[in-house]
Amino acid sequence: MSKIAKHPKGLYFLFFAEMWERFGYYLMIAIFTLYLEADTEKGGWGMNMKSSSSLYGTFIALVFLTPFIGGLLADRKWGYRFSIVLGGLLMGVGYCLMAVHSLTVFYIACGLVIIGNGFFKPNISTLLGNLYDDEKYKANKDSGYNIFYMGINVGAFICTFIAAAMRNQFGWGGAFVSAGVGMFLGVIIFLVGTKHYKHADVRKPLKEGDQSLGKIVGYTMVPSLIAAVIGWFIPGNMLGDDATDAFIFACLPVIIFYYSLYKKADATEKKPLGAMYAIFIVGIRFWAVFKQNGTALNKWMKLYTDREMPAAVLPLATKLSIVDTMKATEKLRPITDEQFRLIIKTKKDSATGKMVKDTLKGVDYPMYFKNVSSEKFPKKNESVYLVPTEISQSINPGWVILLTPIVVGFFALLRRRGKEPSTPSKIAWGLFISSLSPLVMIAAVYMCGGGQEKASAWWLIGTYGVVTIGELFLSPMGLSLVSKLSPGRLTALMMGGWFLSTSMGNKLSGILATFWDNYDNKALYFMVNIGLLLLATIIMFFLLKKLNKVFKDYVK
Repeated sequence: MSKIAKHPKGLYFLFFAEMWERFGYYLMIAIFTLYLEADTEKGGWGMNMKSSSSLYGTFIALVFLTPFIGGLLADRKWGYRFSIVLGGLLMGVGYCLMAVHSLTVFYIACGLVIIGNGFFKPNISTLLGNLYDDEKYKANKDSGYNIFYMGINVGAFICTFIAAAMRNQFGWGGAFVSAGVGMFLGVIIFLVGTKHYKHADVRKPLKEGDQSLGKIVGYTMVPSLIAAVIGWFIPGNMLGDDATDAFIFACLPVIIFYYSLYKKADATEKKPLGAMYAIFIVGIRFWAVFKQNGTALNKWMKLYTDREMPAAVLPLATKLSIVDTMKATEKLRPITDEQFRLIIKTKKDSATGKMVKDTLKGVDYPMYFKNVSSEKFPKKNESVYLVPTEISQSINPGWVILLTPIVVGFFALLRRRGKEPSTPSKIAWGLFISSLSPLVMIAAVYMCGGGQEKASAWWLIGTYGVVTIGELFLSPMGLSLVSKLSPGRLTALMMGGWFLSTSMGNKLSGILATFWDNYDNKALYFMVNIGLLLLATIIMFFLLKKLNKVFKDYVK
């Protein structure tokens, strides 16, 4: 068999369709909190980190909750190809609408992206899995998902450079429109490759006793919406804020639905479903830490990382012109603590005896310089060029592109020697490796004096490198495992279950990030992340023997 025949031709069209879809999504995610926290005069909304992190967590949580609905409708009603195209178009329109500077329109745009991703994300993964049902491709399903996963990260890598360039040249709106253009390109590529996966767009027949679509909507989706409303309007905040309460309440009917699938399953389906559910639960903790790239790690890049770049590398640079902030007269100079919280100093006026604001004469430097030693301050009429914050979002996908061939080759070598670990074993080791990544950030905290000085960008690059290795062991393996273990009639629904666990982890990441400012010692914040991942690792290794047995018995 030739080398190209190891994978179906449809893989390559799905690769590029997913690449452009992820280009749009990760471009938008890279600037999401930056846009919300930017001052209103700079085109943003002036939110604090707690508010922006909560909204970010809720958004990315809902983005991964709706695949339950999209997978269900594809399985039972519309098929995979139609659902993918519909989802892509909705997301493209949503990204473009984010360019409109209106919070109402922004929320509508977020809603379109949330719904669109629900149709696109689980079904393109399911369609790919169906291509590998052919006997001649089946043995290469894991590596197929690894290749597909690299496509995701090629899009995620290049998007932030476009985002930075468009934002600097045309503002936030230009960046959001670029995300929409990328999404529409993905839809076009998917349509061009239709003939290579048309045969795999097969809806699986229902089994006696399965709930009809109408019952699922009536017994699950409607209660979920009602629960969300109750969570939003319930007096007080049980879990931090109204958005968090609404999300958790909305998840409960969906969780009950998945539990009912397990209860009603026959003996041949119960163990595979149970194995998948166990991995879903463990995966929540991984995503809670991994998805802080858009919140806590973005903040670390923005305020704590040395981002100054040579003047020769200017096309993507963010320019700070010190002359623009020079005050000729006495001016209150913002004073901030090590957490960059504003401290207004007051003193007693000797003449009146009243407390008045203390003033300082000099330069009102931008926030970036609050932890730069005074001897390194730029002088009047000088300009400083900084790496845009959103560029840090390309570090992780950059590592994925570099490391995927190594990881795929490593497992191929083990396979030839008959020593390749099972898919559950790969996931367990992925959790353990990921738990080491916050250690790098703890070292960074102490090396920069708890944030009193700028940290080298190599710390961020290092922590992303470690977590990427764990990610490559875990995330594409999760998709592969669902494709292998799922009963045929429930494959897209189980993909929705995988994304439901991702959704809950994403929301947990947003909740964790709201506490960022409460930690004077940021090392403690990253220690919490280590604890979450180590606990998940222990649980996974404890279950590994049973999971491997199920995998051996039910995957042929």
